[in-house]
Amino acid sequence: MPHSRPMPSIGARCHELRIVNARIHWRIIFRIDHDAIIILEVFRKTTQQTPVQVINTCKTRIKHYDNA
Repeated sequence: MPHSRPMPSIGARCHELRIVNARIHWRIIFRIDHDAIIILEVFRKTTQQTPVQVINTCKTRIKHYDNA
């Protein structure tokens, strides 16, 4: 599986970066804008699907960033 994949369920230009460190699986959710890379969330992966709470947190952070 690729190290990064798009996350259209969160928003346009959003991706998930997969990192394995000492058998612990980490995820970084980020968005690529023309002038910045916005880190939306970093979390330890413990389930197959991205938790709904993480998705909602990312969406909220995008709204705050875009309205700032």
